[in-house]
Amino acid sequence: MNETLDIIHNRKSVRTFQDTPVDTETVNTIINTAMRAPTAGNMMLYSILEIEKQDLKDALAKSCDNQPFIAKAPLVLLFLADYQRWFDFFMASDVPAYCKAESIPLRYPGEGDLLLACCDALIAAQTAVIAAESLGVGSCYIGDIMEKYEYHRELLNLPQYTFPVALLCFGYPTHSASTRKLTPRLPQTAVHFKDAYQRLDKTALADIFAGPTPQTYYDNTTNLGQHIYARKFAADFTIEMTRSVKKAIQEWIKTQSS
Repeated sequence: MNETLDIIHNRKSVRTFQDTPVDTETVNTIINTAMRAPTAGNMMLYSILEIEKQDLKDALAKSCDNQPFIAKAPLVLLFLADYQRWFDFFMASDVPAYCKAESIPLRYPGEGDLLLACCDALIAAQTAVIAAESLGVGSCYIGDIMEKYEYHRELLNLPQYTFPVALLCFGYPTHSASTRKLTPRLPQTAVHFKDAYQRLDKTALADIFAGPTPQTYYDNTTNLGQHIYARKFAADFTIEMTRSVKKAIQEWIKTQSS
């Protein structure tokens, strides 16, 4: 494999960091590389919010499912799906006057625009992750940022047409973090199809999920499927995430329904 593929294949999430700060030049390199990521129509439908204040890191460590390592991360970047910048530009460019002159309705950002902006933000986030990895800086995604939408919106002053889709912690990994074994992935046959989606029968599913299983199952479950369902899919934090995302979508489109 070449160097780039080696970086991708050996990257792992890092949750314990050295005390060494990530210097400004390295931070700017990571961000500037993220900004070269593919983007829909070259619109760059995202913003990157660097969390510097310790009190904000502390707050996020609590609100994102009580994960103390967030507060200790040398660099924390929030990737926002962002249509606010473009919509503000439309308003500053007298788009309402144009629409009135052309007798066409003024369009507001909708659900499709939100999903497209989320794609843009996540592509940029993953580009930042690979850039950081190439510089010896480890990272960890925090999906819990999608929970508690109202709290995070107020905490970080997020306007209507933004959504916090990915929080990333960066830092130089400790020895134990850098030497930890890679987490196994599903086999290629589970995710790679040609021309049409293929649903898997019970036998095929058993083969695909026949890898390592937990030493103890969660909350009276008796197999891996039940374990993941109870511990992840039906867990309180996942239910809160679903509620929170639904609320965010409602806020995003409320101008259309008013």
